[in-house]
Amino acid sequence: MNVVNIPVSDMKSRRPDGEGSVQVQLDPNLKIGKAKVFAVYGKGGIGKSTTSSNLSVAFSKLGKRVIQIGCDPKHDSTFTLTKKLMPTVIDVLEKVDFHSEELRVEDFVYEGYNGVMCVEAGGPPAGTGCGGYVVGQTVKLLKEHHLLDDTDVVIFDVLGDVVCGGFAAPLQHADRALIVTANDFDSIFAMNRIVQAIGAKAKNYNVRLGGVIANRSAATDQIDKFNEKVGLKTMAHFPDLDVIRRSRLKKSTLFEMEQSPELDKVQQEYLRLAAALWAGSDPLPAIPMKDRDIFDLLGFD
Repeated sequence: MNVVNIPVSDMKSRRPDGEGSVQVQLDPNLKIGKAKVFAVYGKGGIGKSTTSSNLSVAFSKLGKRVIQIGCDPKHDSTFTLTKKLMPTVIDVLEKVDFHSEELRVEDFVYEGYNGVMCVEAGGPPAGTGCGGYVVGQTVKLLKEHHLLDDTDVVIFDVLGDVVCGGFAAPLQHADRALIVTANDFDSIFAMNRIVQAIGAKAKNYNVRLGGVIANRSAATDQIDKFNEKVGLKTMAHFPDLDVIRRSRLKKSTLFEMEQSPELDKVQQEYLRLAAALWAGSDPLPAIPMKDRDIFDLLGFD
């Protein structure tokens, strides 16, 4: 395993991964390259995979070469793109006793809808290992097989809330972190924790906050309150539409569903978001709130 052990005595002086952070350290020479890299975060079940997959398609519709990397042991990030649950990088590495040189590209990379290349990193068994190692091995494999050489966009679809340093590992590769949230307390509370994690990583890595994606929400008033307070902004808004729910059940992206006026608006919003992300934007220097302050901020007067 490509792990660097840091003596406890050195932790205070080095702070290698953000203030107080202790986790698997990835190879500092393992860089993705020229592609624009986005890490998609948010509360568990908020729709990160739906958002990531449709954003990947939107980028591909703009003529970009895209790789989507699912970072969840459920390995369901890309199934609307590929129409199946793909084996994970950890699965295929185990089959060759972790001799990565024996793997072929087709063992762990699958082409999805409109040419989006799909990878499921997977994760260690529950209660064992570190998700940061899995992400590192996935990027290493992609580099070894030169799959990142001609890639324009890489999207990391990251597991649920930020609960440990390992699952914050995509932030070590990303240019911008995007946060998917609904217009409710739990989602916004999770968003605040993600802002904290990104702030820690930004001390030593290039990642910066890119913005908020409002999802499954008719209104955005609570999101707007929080954004104004901490210094975030909403980049896109997707309402709670039945066609979005049905797209997951049909194992399809929204760009493959039967056309309707409401679906056309959603597709155009994804295309607009992709174009805005490709054009680039200034980072958002958001300052997270204390837990109690969020509780006092949100809700109705």
